[in-house]
Amino acid sequence: MNYATLAEWRYQLRLLLGRREAAARAAGVEPQQYMLLLQIKGLEARGAVTIGMLAERLQIRHHSAVELVDRLVKRGLVARRRHDGDRRQVVVKLRAPGEAVLRRLALNSLAELRAEAPALVATLRRLIREANGRRR
Repeated sequence: MNYATLAEWRYQLRLLLGRREAAARAAGVEPQQYMLLLQIKGLEARGAVTIGMLAERLQIRHHSAVELVDRLVKRGLVARRRHDGDRRQVVVKLRAPGEAVLRRLALNSLAELRAEAPALVATLRRLIREANGRRR
């Protein structure tokens, strides 16, 4: 096992995530709030986005997702309502201010990825080659 390559991959990921976290805070939201906004937008084409779906996508407990949504509702970034078909479920939608924050952060993320992707991809390819080489 090549620990140096694995360590490099984790380092590159952490740098990228750290920059994204700093950008979120600079935009006035916490990193998990940004992730929640992104998941809402990313899932909306599939239909109603529920708290349960968001908890799964963020890999957090349901009550933690509720708290995140509560904070964003108070700031006017998202709205919530009961699901039309299942009143036990809560549907979350982006509001215009949430869309604006998300767009700014997503554009910044894409620009950053264009710059960082070559190194990330090269390291990931090296890891895959090494993993495939060990299986033979």
